[in-house]
Amino acid sequence: MNKKRVHKQLILALEATYQGAVNAAQRAYNTATNNENVAENKYDTLALEASYLAQGQARRVAECAQDLAAFEKLNSSSTSSQSSLGLGALVLLRDLDDNEKYIFYGPSAGGLKVRVAEKEIVVVTPGSPLGAVIKDRSVGDEISLSIGNKVIEYEIAEIY
Repeated sequence: MNKKRVHKQLILALEATYQGAVNAAQRAYNTATNNENVAENKYDTLALEASYLAQGQARRVAECAQDLAAFEKLNSSSTSSQSSLGLGALVLLRDLDDNEKYIFYGPSAGGLKVRVAEKEIVVVTPGSPLGAVIKDRSVGDEISLSIGNKVIEYEIAEIY
């Protein structure tokens, strides 16, 4: 698996998410400031509600920009190596049934998914249950993850 290609796909996905957030924020702002939405009486709250939405969308834009910046920073200063798992690592996990799962150990944007070479790669952050378990682990280490009343076991097969 080509880690640089995965990283590039993640950047593209984050850029698309950022642009979608910018567009949504602009629509909410336009609705909030449209002259046709001026309140005609005290019960007419469309503009007020739209302004709350615009404020939330602006926060989302800022979060997306931070996620994108964090991933762009990984490009030049990735701390992961072949032997130990750290931020920026691409990891192949294998369960007891030999099912494979690719994860990218990222600084943010947990749950983001991309497809590279017909494989799904999911971003996992250090704050997630899986991210906390795999931090600083090495190839060959076995990990257990409790989800509800179910325990899932993986072996760290490769670190890219």
